[in-house]
Amino acid sequence: MDIKCVVVGYLDENCYVLSKNGNCLIVDPGDNYNKIREQIGDNKVLGVLITHSHADHIGALRNFLTKRSIKIFKRSNLEEKEYSIGDFKFSVIHTPGHSKDSVTFYFEEDNCMFIGDFIFKDSIGRVDLPGGSNAEMSKSISKILKYDDKITLYPGHGDSTTLGNERKNNPYLK
Repeated sequence: MDIKCVVVGYLDENCYVLSKNGNCLIVDPGDNYNKIREQIGDNKVLGVLITHSHADHIGALRNFLTKRSIKIFKRSNLEEKEYSIGDFKFSVIHTPGHSKDSVTFYFEEDNCMFIGDFIFKDSIGRVDLPGGSNAEMSKSISKILKYDDKITLYPGHGDSTTLGNERKNNPYLK
């Protein structure tokens, strides 16, 4: 799977374009649809994955909603299970704390997770916004620490990291 990060919007949100065999998935289309569209290229968009519904993560979503063939994956229509669309397979992990609707998308075959504002390199997402919760964040962190250290984490802002690096260096994961 090819992963392109497109930094968009006023909060420099990371939108990801995941490509495989002429198809793609979009993770968190925050803003700047034309910039995202440029990275999609000739790939067919099969779906849009929303890690949570804060405005900086869904600003360009409306541009994808006009195409009926594109499936939208968000907390309100997801269970914690494996999903398959085209050649893409991923599991959904409910990870509330930053927001009530936070989810993590785990692509086991590609050893990566798209985590939105749940975990950042050496930090975690804010829990003081409406819908945030320290208690839920603690439960979500415990849940994610059961996974392998070699998994690459792709956050909603900033640099990617690995779960092992975060286990070692992130004070919130200790």
